[in-house]
Amino acid sequence: MNALQITLLVLFGIFPLLYLASPRRPRLAISYLRAVVLALACIAVLSPFVWLLAAAFKDKSVLNEYAFFPPLDQWSSKTMNLDNFRRLFAGERGVTGVVYYWEYLLNSTVYTTVSTVLQLFFSSLSGYALSKYDFRGKRVLMTFMIGATMIPGVLLLAPVYKMFVDFSLIDSIPGLLLTGAVSAYGIFLFRQAIISVPNELIDAGRIDGCSEFAIYFRLVMPLVKPMSAAFCMFVFLAQWNAFFAPNIFLQSQSNLTAPIVIRTYLSIYQADYGVFLAGTLLAIIPPAILFFALQKEFVSGLAAGAVKG
Repeated sequence: MNALQITLLVLFGIFPLLYLASPRRPRLAISYLRAVVLALACIAVLSPFVWLLAAAFKDKSVLNEYAFFPPLDQWSSKTMNLDNFRRLFAGERGVTGVVYYWEYLLNSTVYTTVSTVLQLFFSSLSGYALSKYDFRGKRVLMTFMIGATMIPGVLLLAPVYKMFVDFSLIDSIPGLLLTGAVSAYGIFLFRQAIISVPNELIDAGRIDGCSEFAIYFRLVMPLVKPMSAAFCMFVFLAQWNAFFAPNIFLQSQSNLTAPIVIRTYLSIYQADYGVFLAGTLLAIIPPAILFFALQKEFVSGLAAGAVKG
């Protein structure tokens, strides 16, 4: 038996001992077992990230020698260094000149951030209109919107591409933003969330002289903040990892986003895998920062509607 198997055997072997020590009051044994299971689950989830962090800083000569970080007594410039990041940011020559990796990260950041803001604004505003206003054709519009979610986006690729060519929007970040400025799923999501906002609150705002946009921005949106945070997190991750649309509508190397470039690096740096892993590590930092910043609201948004009241 190896050290890992012995450790697991000891950890789980303590549970029956605690249970037998007090069979009528098994709370301590159950709490111990819960803590062990949660700790092992955390280790299983975090292990790939620790491996990625270690691989990004390891020298290519010892990349496959250690599973994670080398022993502390063997840390040196020959085992742990920044060579992978130096090569990553050295730049590569393209048709229009040298392009640096930070430019790809900047393209992804701008595209993802602006796309998230646009979807949040238009989806929430449309959801507010569909939930709190009565107008002719509302039911037909809702049916069309829900039906639009059933159409795969690949079916619309040819007409959308032709339209972008006619308007000279190919190979530009603004053109790419138009493909995801509005989300039917987001409109439906905000409609369901804003329905729970009391109509009396909106009427009180009108009596106080608030404009319709002020009511939406100052009264309605703060009440659906958890849902907004969850939606932002969902859209940001989807747009940051988007591969299909940027790969089709972007052509110049200087306009490419990080997911496309990382996929290219997978074949370019087959003999120097640490460079690819260093790029992957940097690419997951912005979504991680956003997740930790919106963690509380994200969990609240996922639980919204689970309890009536």
